[in-house]
Parts: sequence; C-alpha cells; structure tokens
Amino acid sequence: MPSYHLVTFGCQMNQHDSDRIGEVLHRAGYEPRDRPEDADLVLLNTCSVREKAEQKLRSEVGRLALLKRSRPDLVIAVAGCVAQQEGERLLRRMPEIDLIVGPDRILDLPEALSEIETGGLPAVRTGFDVDAPRFLEARPEPNGVRPSAFVTVMKGCNERCSFCIVPYTRGPERYRPAAAIVDEVERLVSLGVREVTLLGQTVNSYRDPERSLEGSPEEGEPWQHTRKERARDDESEFSALLRRIVARVPGLQRLRYTSPHPRHLTRSLIRAHAELAPLARHVHLPVQSGSDRVLRRMIRRYSVAEYVERVEALRRAVPGITISTDVIVGFPGETESDFEATLALVRQVEFCGLFGFKYSPRPFTPALRLGDDVPEEEKSERLARLFEVAEQLKREQLNRRVGSIESVLVEGTGKRGEFTGRTERNEIVHFESPRVDPTGHIVPVRIEQAFNNSLFGVLVDERGLPPRSTPKPNEERPRRGLPLVAG
Repeated sequence: MPSYHLVTFGCQMNQHDSDRIGEVLHRAGYEPRDRPEDADLVLLNTCSVREKAEQKLRSEVGRLALLKRSRPDLVIAVAGCVAQQEGERLLRRMPEIDLIVGPDRILDLPEALSEIETGGLPAVRTGFDVDAPRFLEARPEPNGVRPSAFVTVMKGCNERCSFCIVPYTRGPERYRPAAAIVDEVERLVSLGVREVTLLGQTVNSYRDPERSLEGSPEEGEPWQHTRKERARDDESEFSALLRRIVARVPGLQRLRYTSPHPRHLTRSLIRAHAELAPLARHVHLPVQSGSDRVLRRMIRRYSVAEYVERVEALRRAVPGITISTDVIVGFPGETESDFEATLALVRQVEFCGLFGFKYSPRPFTPALRLGDDVPEEEKSERLARLFEVAEQLKREQLNRRVGSIESVLVEGTGKRGEFTGRTERNEIVHFESPRVDPTGHIVPVRIEQAFNNSLFGVLVDERGLPPRSTPKPNEERPRRGLPLVAG
C-alpha cells in the first residue's frame, strides 16, 4: 500500500483539515507514516496568517528536496492557505513540489495523486467552492476516535480586517446546513467523542443556508456602546445552532467554538452560555489591540468600550467564565501610548491566556498601504512586555484553582505517564492514576499545585473507570501520525 507523512502548520482549522486529509488518504488506500523517509507521499498543510509559517514551509521543502534526490519517486504536496495564496508561483519557486491543493480542493487529492503517479505533470488545484460549498466531514475509524473532535460549521470570512489574508486564502463566508452539523456531532458522540469544538473563521456569524433555525432576536437591555441598528446587524443564528445541537445530542458533554468575532458576541449568544450546560465556561475572543485608533486602522468594527461591555455582560451571565485572546503588536502606526492602552486592556479584562504576535505584512492585505513603520526591535520589546503581563495574570488565575475540585476531560497520557486533560475553563490539568484509565472520561480532580501554564492534581473518584493496562517492558507509546507545527 502507498504511504503518506503529513505535517501541519498553523491553526485549529488547519489541524481539522489535516485530520480530514488523513481520512481522505486512508479511504484512497494510503497508510500513515511517522517519518518522511518512510513515506511515498509527504504533504505539508500550510498556514499563511503569519510570515513565519511560510518560512517554515520553505525550510521543510528544502529538506525534502534533499530526500527526493535519493528517492525521485517521492511525491511532495502542499495544501492549505499558502497553496491557495501562491498557486503556480509556488511551483515556479520550488520545482521539487508535485502538487498544490487549496483548502476547498482536499477531496480532489486521490484523483490528483493518481494522475501524478501515472506520469502526470506537477499540478495546481485551487479555487473556492462558492457556488456549491463542500465541507469536510469527520469519518474517523472507530478505534481512532479521540475524546475531543472538531466540526466545521462555516468557512471563509467577510470581515476584511486590514491585516488579515484569510478572506483571500479561504474565500467569502459559506455556511454549512444546520442539519448536517447536528448529524455529524451526533455520529461523533455515538462513537465516543465527549467534546466537540465548532470551527469557523468567524464562527459566531453563522446562518443556516436552509433556514431551518428559528431566528435569534436581540434580547435584554440595549448595549450602551453599540447603536441599536448595529446591534441588529451583529445578530446571527449561531445561538440557535448551539441550542439545536444541545437539544438533539443529549450525550454531548462539552461544547466549544472558535474563533468568534467580538461583534457577534450578542445578547442571544450570552443567554445561550447561561442556559446551555454543555457550553464550556471559556471563550477565546480575539481583541487584537486595546487602542481605538489602532482598531479603526485594523478595520475591526468595534471599539474597546464595546469589547469590554460585551465581555462584562458574559461574565455576569456566567460567573467564573474565562476569556483568552489574540493581540498584534507593532501594527502600522502603533505608538507607545497605543501599546500602553493594550496593556491596560489586558489587565482590565484579566485574560486567562493570550496569543501575541508581531505584525508582519501579508500579501494582498489593505494594511500594506499603511507601511510597516514600527521597528522590529520595538515590536520584540513590546511583545516581551505583553507576555510578561499576560503570564503574570495566568499564574495568578491558576494559583486560585489550588484546593478546588475540577471536572477534567481526560485526553490521554503525557511524556512522564501522567494523565492530561482540560477543565471546562480550558485549563490544562495533569494527574496520576496508576490503577484506572480515565482517558475519554470527565473526572473530578482535586487541584494541589499550580505551574506557569498548567495544574497538577489528584483523581478524586475512580468508580466506573476501566482498569489501567500494564505496559510491557520497553514498550513504546504510540505516536500520532499527524505532527502539528505551531504557526
């Protein structure tokens, strides 16, 4: 049987696409391999949100080119956002590549690979399925199901933030029918999945193309910092989708979503968080900057006051909910006072986690017209200061968990044999369990110690859990076939 090795750069959407790529290749008769040296096909699933990810692609292709000199039959394929962005240009710059596949053309992989294997020339398959959207549906083998799974609800983006290349690489917003989403969640839960994360570039802008959901009217008092007309435009059918999933799939124990846009954190969505038990008590809500002037230049379509007002409303509705975020430093025109405003916002909101990035110019984005006038040294210095504040906030929040009993969804074992999982607030928890195997279960863990980025605790109740198998001497722990490379 032919074999493949798959490397993933970037975000959760790319990780989801890689899982689906693996399933498509498996159905086409391919077997996964842990090392590129052992594979007939090496596929690089790429991200273009940050320049660093493209640099990693060039580096990976350079290493594979050396391997291809000794193995001319090795097929090198590039998928994902860089494939969509660069297309033919990528083939001209890197002639070692045999196949370019955009995010909407993953289902074409078997046919394209068959053509290459029979002597076909290097090929480019890109373009968006705007007229007839196709969504990659999870089809895991029963023995390959993990406790958590991703389910796509929409793809593309209409926001047009000035720094972001996603509308160019993923296309306009296209929504998946609610019935298909519910069916996939129901099937995954029947196979043993405990937690589902709904995916989309602006996931909470969702609208059902088949119009089967009841509307989500704005409920409660009007926003102080958002005009009533704007608030109506911000509404979507996402909260109705969440309610449909919870009602139709009672076996689902935990429900998450990423990545939402702050302007679609509406009254109806906040109410869903308060009323739907499976919804996790954590939201990742990208803010990007704490300066209104910079937010306008970013075309983010909300103010700092609007962001704070909506976060505070969510916290009143769901006490104890945690908020994480994304921040860009060194955006064109960002002054020291703009950056200080970002630090002030981070302290005010008390984010539980923060992904910080230095601004890097991306092709085809409106921000290119603004120049790149913040020196690289200043970007690095600001990013270090941002991380210092964020890490202190995270340590304080984790320390407050010591002594509490947390519900942990166990995902598997760590490097030292301890079990690892996450709380509903998305905190990483490690604990030992020598007698039982709680993988795939939500279990109570008493937190005894806080580290910089995680917690350590003791399993409180072992009842109903299967016994832990004793590994054979020198037995290696199985490795995943889809390595994930951070972008």
